[in-house]
Amino acid sequence: MTKTKKTEFRPNDFVVYPAHGVGKIMSIEEQEIAGLKLELFVISFEKDKMTLRVPTHKATEVGMRSLSSPDMVTKALETLKGKAKVKRAMWSRRAQEYEQKINSGDLLAIAEVVRDLHRSDDQREQSYSERQLYEAALERLTREVAAVSGTDEERAAKTVDEVLVGRAA
Repeated sequence: MTKTKKTEFRPNDFVVYPAHGVGKIMSIEEQEIAGLKLELFVISFEKDKMTLRVPTHKATEVGMRSLSSPDMVTKALETLKGKAKVKRAMWSRRAQEYEQKINSGDLLAIAEVVRDLHRSDDQREQSYSERQLYEAALERLTREVAAVSGTDEERAAKTVDEVLVGRAA
């Protein structure tokens, strides 16, 4: 456990926690848990009304990362323009893969899920589970696009939607 890792993140930084998406570090506090003094990042996920405490020495180990670079966001938006790659595997297997990609916290993987599950108006209906996965991936993608570009989620959602609709045309 090296103490040098914790300097990466500071209060008021936006970070991506793989299982929850974009959150904001509110503070770094010290707590005693089971007789051990632990330094913790206090991360707030405003939209989910949730606060998460992550030990500073475990942050990178659990996959917490800084926001993607603007270049990475551009690559993710480019990924959305591609042709959907739907494997012929059973839905349960594909759903598992999509879930893993969403929870990986990797922006490009999340963009792939959005691209693969996006349906234009003239395509067949989505099943409930498909829609749930699509919306989860879309939300993660738009939140990070919004945080990186410094705009609100509505504008980011519009940007993502324009790319998806533009692809279908």
